[in-house]
Amino acid sequence: MDQRLGFAHFISQTDAVGMTVLLLLVGMSLASWYLILTRTLANLYARKRADLFLKQFWEADSLQDMEKLLQNSEADNAFADLANQALTAGRDGSRHGVQKLASAGGLSEFVTRALRNSLEQESARSETGLTVLATAGSAAPYIGLFGTVWGIYHALVFIGISGQGTLDKVAGPVGEALIMTAVGLGVAIPAVLAYNSFNRRNRIWLARLDGFAHDLYTLVTVGEKAGTESSPDLRQTNDVVAR
Repeated sequence: MDQRLGFAHFISQTDAVGMTVLLLLVGMSLASWYLILTRTLANLYARKRADLFLKQFWEADSLQDMEKLLQNSEADNAFADLANQALTAGRDGSRHGVQKLASAGGLSEFVTRALRNSLEQESARSETGLTVLATAGSAAPYIGLFGTVWGIYHALVFIGISGQGTLDKVAGPVGEALIMTAVGLGVAIPAVLAYNSFNRRNRIWLARLDGFAHDLYTLVTVGEKAGTESSPDLRQTNDVVAR
């Protein structure tokens, strides 16, 4: 058996189409791993900052104290941004009444729109990069398979021209062509696992945000006293969802 057969030999013998397929798979792999690493770190930091903010929020003495805290610090997580939007909407809605079109429908509708818009924006942000992972996970095996078929075709053509159709002359080139399928699977499997993991995280994250939005709606529209009475149960609900 020719000891030169292997990945390096396959690369040296492949044509422009095969090299293009290989470079495409490598590019998809690099993009997938970049998103996996960056999003994992970003999600960890976001959860840590959110937990810290929620602790400060529920330990605040009043909404006025929390509003001052938000004004003096940057909203560095989705929960802080949601609280800032709700408190701002409550203040502006009470101040302008129905004089502005945005406040039409009353304070409750104004706060509801502000919270809904903030939730939709966070939902869009949380999906950043998932399309790339989904594309890599679904397309990479087929791209690798195409590279394998193309490699086998050229190997068989070369064997036919040379007239050497023995098993050792056929098995080597065909086995080398299967490298492209292996590369495609190597790209797809991490992308699919990461996509499923990030989707699950987003569902839990948005569920927590939705629960916190209900808390904010109660505090801003019904009143601070009602929100304070219900906050222990609501916090317990959020903890259950988070787990």
